[in-house]
Amino acid sequence: MKFALRLVVVLFVAVESAAAQEIRIVASFDGLGHGFVGPHGSSTQRNPSDNSLAVGPDHIVQTINTRVAIFTKRGKRFNETGRVLYGPVPSSNVFRGFGGACEQINNGDVVVRFDQLAERWLFVMPIFRRVRPRTAPPGPREAVLYQPTMADSVNTPRPGAPPLPPQPPADSGAYAMCYAVSKTSDPMGAWYRYEFTRPLFPDYPRPAVWPDGWYTPTSTGDEVIEKHVCVADRSRMLRGQDATEQCVIVKDVNFLNTSDLDGRRTPPRGAPNIVVAAGGTQLRGVLRSDELQVWRMHVDWRDPSRTRMVGPERIAVAPYEYLCGGQLTECVPQPGVTRRLDSQGDKIMARLVYRRFKSHEALVAVHSVATTQGGGGVRWYELRVGGDRGVSLYQQGTYAPDARFRWMASPAIDRLGNIGVGYSFGGPADFPGQRFAGRTPGAALGLFDLREVELVAGEASQTSTLRWEDYTQTAVDPSDDCTVWYVGDYLKEGAVNYSTRVGAFRMPGCGEAAPRRRGG
Repeated sequence: MKFALRLVVVLFVAVESAAAQEIRIVASFDGLGHGFVGPHGSSTQRNPSDNSLAVGPDHIVQTINTRVAIFTKRGKRFNETGRVLYGPVPSSNVFRGFGGACEQINNGDVVVRFDQLAERWLFVMPIFRRVRPRTAPPGPREAVLYQPTMADSVNTPRPGAPPLPPQPPADSGAYAMCYAVSKTSDPMGAWYRYEFTRPLFPDYPRPAVWPDGWYTPTSTGDEVIEKHVCVADRSRMLRGQDATEQCVIVKDVNFLNTSDLDGRRTPPRGAPNIVVAAGGTQLRGVLRSDELQVWRMHVDWRDPSRTRMVGPERIAVAPYEYLCGGQLTECVPQPGVTRRLDSQGDKIMARLVYRRFKSHEALVAVHSVATTQGGGGVRWYELRVGGDRGVSLYQQGTYAPDARFRWMASPAIDRLGNIGVGYSFGGPADFPGQRFAGRTPGAALGLFDLREVELVAGEASQTSTLRWEDYTQTAVDPSDDCTVWYVGDYLKEGAVNYSTRVGAFRMPGCGEAAPRRRGG
């Protein structure tokens, strides 16, 4: 059985053709990480990086584990890309003056999004410790982004900051999810702040943009087979009004990803959000599968009792085996050291991308799989959504043109239908770095016809921890709806901790007759 499974995987490996087309790198700069210095000093980053990136009309916002920075983007407002305007500051900085856990506890796993439909920034920060109920109302919901001084912006507690409250007993209190929504398309301006409490641990949040809400799946812990999908009231939060979050608990599943909209063409009115998970179950030792699991989630803000998540529907795909046997395992080799890296191979990675075209609705999902060459590959799927909201497999492939390791990917679909995927790259003779590949709509089904390009080559092995990034992230530029931005880790020569590299990629046809950006 094991031999038969691996044979099928090989048949789906995508090999570059001699006629592969080019991907252009149009921007590349170092983001937060080793040696980073900004207007508010420098910072010592934590592992893993928890990289997240969002791109707006004039700015690029990046987060790593507990730190945030804002950069310029070349265009109408700035004449250069990558100049640091703000940061590094603690992740909790946007909640300054709001009080409670969101201000007092500076957590990792922060994720930032730019909502193209509303032209607003979304900032989501989980609270990983139980907190007591508030004894006082929150501070002002609306506040201009705080401009810290050098004394309170980096690694030392700010003068006069209240001490963290004692944790409640283990069987009481609640966790929290903190949301901040920009009032305009300028992240340096005013923000609306929210805190929603929940009884379950909110690990690994993956907020996704959908017209009727911001859908955020989380894990409730590494030792339980249970996930949480929560939806925040996007419409009310965009206006700074009182809002709520609705949650559904799903047992016996891998990590869930909710569909995240690329572009401005919305799904049909009232369409449920599509939720996808990989098959298998690492905690039960089931490391191979031949299916994806799909749910449809509908939220009802008028009658929460009608909010529901229907599924799973099982979609047959080519057999696969988790790279490294799943998460928190060591298998990706590095030059000159015995330390191997984690691959998060048990889960569909961020993002589950959705885009609506005139002729069809497409979803793209990726995860990391083992290959028969002994390396790792990017398994990718394009799913199609029918008029009855049924989901079917349109095409699939495993991008692994050689025996090295490609893992921890993040996809995007541009307005022309090009699919781009950024991912980590490395192996026994290659320090871990970042690359990007993809396909045009006219390519043969299941194949990448866009030649792999190198964003950054690693210069050293990571020896401090097996945790490598935990995830990377893509974002489609709202200014032209086809430039794909991507961020991932690498180590500089002699460094003991990671740097990050931000890149922008254009696939064939991108930049031609770009749509005009809406005002507002």
